[in-house]
Amino acid sequence: MHGSDRLIQIVDAAMAEAVRRSGAWLACRPGCFECCIGPFPITPMDAQRLREGLETLAATDPHRAASVMQRARRSVERICREFPVDPLGAVLAVEEAAEDEPCPALDPVSGACDLYSARPVTCRTFGPAVSCGAEALAVCELCYRGATDEQIAACRVDLDFGEIDEGDGDTIVAFALCGEPAAGS
Repeated sequence: MHGSDRLIQIVDAAMAEAVRRSGAWLACRPGCFECCIGPFPITPMDAQRLREGLETLAATDPHRAASVMQRARRSVERICREFPVDPLGAVLAVEEAAEDEPCPALDPVSGACDLYSARPVTCRTFGPAVSCGAEALAVCELCYRGATDEQIAACRVDLDFGEIDEGDGDTIVAFALCGEPAAGS
């Protein structure tokens, strides 16, 4: 099995368990996209999956795929205008950089991800209580409202990536879709 496929299998299984444990605490539903605003780092494996997902979408729904690419190009243009010197490096290094920039895969009308099946690991793991080794991953602030720390901990699932290497050179969704080089490339 390809490393990327195995990684997604591991992540999706852990997330299904986290969703099961969390039940009604989770606010994540189609149309809830607060976490889809602002760029975030993705790995080379994520970038490859997104490009493959866009190719698949182009074969089944060319209009929707063209819309995703148009949004990605506009995003890259805005980021490059705002940060003319090393735009990707600036966005990855400065937490507030381009914080209002929607993910290009986010359909602005439906509030759903047009590349959902190819979404990055960060997108797959955000929301429910998940840890990776000793490190707890970010939990969506809309989830677990009113829950105690103990209740949240009871929902937590440990995600073990094993020996899977995601590669070096982070990028962001818009740059990945437009074929822009990754950081450090």
